[in-house]
Parts: sequence; C-alpha cells; structure tokens
Amino acid sequence: MRRLLVVCLFVVALLPLPLQAQPRSLDDALADPAVQQGLAQIDNSAQLTAQALVQIGSIISPSGQEHERASAVAQMMREIGLSDVTVTAAPNAVGHIPGRSGQALVFVSTLDDLATVAEHQRAAGGLPIIDGDRVVGPGTNTSLTTVAMLSAARAVLAQGITPEHDLVFAAVAEEETGLLGMKALYADYRDQAVAFVDILGEGSGISYGALGIHWWRVHAEGPSGHTLNGGLPNVNQGIGRAVDRILQIDDPQRYDHRRTRLNVAMLNSGAVFNHKPETGWFSLDMRSLDPEHIESMEQQVRQILADVTDELGISFRMEPFSMMPPGQIEGARDSDLVQTSLAISDYLGSSPTLSDAGSANLNVAIAGGTLAIGISSERGGQRGFADEWASIEVMQRTAKNAFLTAVTLGGAR
Repeated sequence: MRRLLVVCLFVVALLPLPLQAQPRSLDDALADPAVQQGLAQIDNSAQLTAQALVQIGSIISPSGQEHERASAVAQMMREIGLSDVTVTAAPNAVGHIPGRSGQALVFVSTLDDLATVAEHQRAAGGLPIIDGDRVVGPGTNTSLTTVAMLSAARAVLAQGITPEHDLVFAAVAEEETGLLGMKALYADYRDQAVAFVDILGEGSGISYGALGIHWWRVHAEGPSGHTLNGGLPNVNQGIGRAVDRILQIDDPQRYDHRRTRLNVAMLNSGAVFNHKPETGWFSLDMRSLDPEHIESMEQQVRQILADVTDELGISFRMEPFSMMPPGQIEGARDSDLVQTSLAISDYLGSSPTLSDAGSANLNVAIAGGTLAIGISSERGGQRGFADEWASIEVMQRTAKNAFLTAVTLGGAR
C-alpha cells in the first residue's frame, strides 16, 4: 500500500497544461494606462505596505499555529475589497477577484514561520520597526510575501481591472512542516486552476519544476540504566552505528546530476552524564529530482536500521516529518507561464534565472500535474535570528511582479 501511495503522489502530466485563455502580452499590458496606474499605486503605497508588514509580521505564527495570522490576513483581504474571503480549516486565508472564464490563476504566499522566529518574537516584547528601507524584527522576512501579494491585489482592484480568470490570493499554513496548507488549497482548486504562482520574492529566481525533499525523524529505543550498571546495548551506540552507515549510502555521489542528496543534521539523546538513555532520535534529509532515488535511499536506510537492530537489540522507528513531492511537467520551461514570468522579472530588473528544482508550496501543484512557478529572491536578511529584517524595496518589486502576473496571465483587459 505504501509503495502504491508513493507512485500515485509522483504521477505528473506527460504534456504541459496550457493556460486556457490567451494570456496578455507584457508589452500590451504595459501600454495600458490602468496597468501603469496600478504600478504607480504600488510605488506610492510603500509606507502603507510597510505598516501592514509590521502588523502581520508581529503575529507569532509557527507551523501549526497560524490561526491568528490567518485571521489578520483575511481581515486585510476584506478591507482591500477581495470577494468571498474565508479562513479555511488548514488554516488558509483565501480571497478572490472574480473573472469570466470559470477558471482561476492562484497566487500563494506563506503564513507560517520557523519555530526559532516565534522564540525571538516572544523575546522581543514589541512590534517590528520601520527603519529606512527596512522593516526590522523577527517575523518580517517570510511575511513580506503575503503583504506584497495583498498589495498586488489592491492595485488590481483599485484600477477596476476585470480578469478573464478568477484571481485567487491565498496565504497558506504549514509550508515549513509538510506543505499541509498548500495540499488543502490544491485540493480545492486543482480542477479550475490554470496555474499556481508561489510568491517567494521579487523574481530573480523562477522555478518551474519540483525537487523532492523527504524529512524523517528516526527514533531509537533501548534499555536504560545508570553508568555503574551500564554496558550494552546502548541507544547511542545504535544511533552512531546507523548514522555512520547511512552516510555511506552512495546514491548522492552516483546521481549528483539529479541533485540527489542525503544528510543527517540533528542527533538527540540523553539528559545527564551518568545515565544511559532509553530513547533518542536523529534527523534524515533526503532529496532528489527523481522519486525513485528518494525511494532507493529510504529502502537502504530501512535495511540499515534492521541490520543494526539485529546486531545490537536497539529498535528504530521512522517518523515522517515533512514530505515535499518532486515533479516535472514536460514543456513547462517553454510555457506561457514561465516565459511571461521571465519577461516580467526582466522588466523589473531582477535578471532572472530558471530552475527545475523548486522546493516550496509549488511542489504540490507540479506533482499533481498542474503548471506552477515559484518567483523567489532574497527578501532581506538574518531570517530566524533576533535581528531579522525585510527589504521594503524587495517587497515593492515583489508586489509589482505579482500585479503584472495577474494582469497578463490572468487575461485581464
């Protein structure tokens, strides 16, 4: 059953899924006074957008605890005039600009932050601050994407632009821990979506394919005891032997050209010097463009764990932590979606580069066979640290990128 599920997750379309309505060219859009006015509005609302980032970024929102931030984003969606605004069970905050075709172009941003960000927010004891061209404070870096998305939506609405396709704006939960919000969003929109646009920055990087990333927590269990009554087996011996053999798996060297990687980053066991631990765990990070390479490494890990159990009597259990599916859609690089996005990023001065190895919310759509891109860049600096900051200039260009994407690929006239 497990193997069947793995196979099903990674089935992708053999042919690209074209945008159903002819997208508007960037040149045509830029010649439209309404589009120019929308870009000017984004320029003129920098301080308003920065204040919105202060508000959204200050809300503590680690993965699995996004309800307060989702509610705040939904309220902003209502205030700018989006239709049918909801906070779903995920929780995702979703709003719409209705179109004519019955199909949808779906924009996605991230609601959740790293757990360390939440710790720094609590320690800060105050809101982020606007300091020149930066918004400084923990929680600002990731939330830049949501605020820029709403700025783009506001510009579309303010100019009275009616799109061909529905424009869906969604801030989704649990990107850091399994893409659960995106999976729920994709289930809701896969049948009507012409494409998904994952907003990760201003567009200096554009991803159109998906790198698979599987994170596991491997638990170990064995007999405990005081050092004086110690001896073997010892959980730490089991963990050490297993990790040593796992890091000798040679798939990453054999399939380096497919970005196949394996890493053990965290090991945890024991609490005091004079006691043999009963339990422990270590992390596994396995990734590749190809699902079969990830599956191969996982099978080898399971065999190594079984062998160590036979040798030492230490038992192991693999717990999935985050499963990010890989996928490639034939022809995606040459699609209207990617080529228009390249033109937009180039127009905005981002000198875009292309990648077939995205690793964010877009992976869910691509693995399901739906065209998707991630527009990314550095958003500021010190993410995950107490002095985290977000660039207002990057936020503005990100908003312009999303706005121009909406009025071109959304078929707006």
